[in-house]
Amino acid sequence: MTAGTEREDPPALELRDVTKLYGELLVLDAVSLSVDVGARHALIGPNGAGKSTLFHVITGTQRVTRGRIVFAGKEITRVQEHVRTQLGLGRTFQQTSLFDGLSVLANVELAVQQQAGVARRLFPSARRRTRVSERGRELLSLVGLGSREAIPAGALSHGQRRQLDVAVSLATEPSLVLMDEPTAGMSRDEAMAFLAMIVTLPDSLTILMVEHDMDVVFELATWISVLDAGKLIADGTPEAIRGSRAVQDAYLGEGEHLAKLFESD
Repeated sequence: MTAGTEREDPPALELRDVTKLYGELLVLDAVSLSVDVGARHALIGPNGAGKSTLFHVITGTQRVTRGRIVFAGKEITRVQEHVRTQLGLGRTFQQTSLFDGLSVLANVELAVQQQAGVARRLFPSARRRTRVSERGRELLSLVGLGSREAIPAGALSHGQRRQLDVAVSLATEPSLVLMDEPTAGMSRDEAMAFLAMIVTLPDSLTILMVEHDMDVVFELATWISVLDAGKLIADGTPEAIRGSRAVQDAYLGEGEHLAKLFESD
């Protein structure tokens, strides 16, 4: 590094020629992309484009066939899934895995305890239990569920369950959260409330999301990557993606998505 130059922070996530084969079926074809720290980065594409598989290889639930994955400057290509979580890689899923019989607060407390190591202590001190509860309430307030802490998780609406899922994910103190179709199944009001909640999350938190609701994508995303048939066909600002002919061609035949994607502001 030459004198007078500044070192740039590494991207939150880099994929370098990531390829995934299932037998002879090519699902991801040399995908390279970069997710900046603090970005609200959307991954979109027609059905069967390879979006879910890309999430799987990033989190480590599946291994890449070729290529490299770098997270916060560290290569994690062959690192196990739980180690990636410890390094700060979080994820929410299409289907929530909450304890419906426990209170909203208790669900978050369990995740906080796991992160803090309290769950492994047979008799945690009163001070530790208090800190766990305080952190749980902080997270619930962050996702807009502060007033719902005492009710059973099973009594939440679908949109509120997704908010709780985010709080549980944030309990692991991630620097990057992957969100897999976070607004799927939501009403329009729920989706807009969820979007408003995401906007309030700390700027230091990086979000990479797969999302089919183009209203949400263009309202939230600072950068968009587009997959089609396992290939990255476009990568840029929302304005650039809206005007991309390659993206328009990829979405032909998916009329509802196409109309939403290219409607004028």
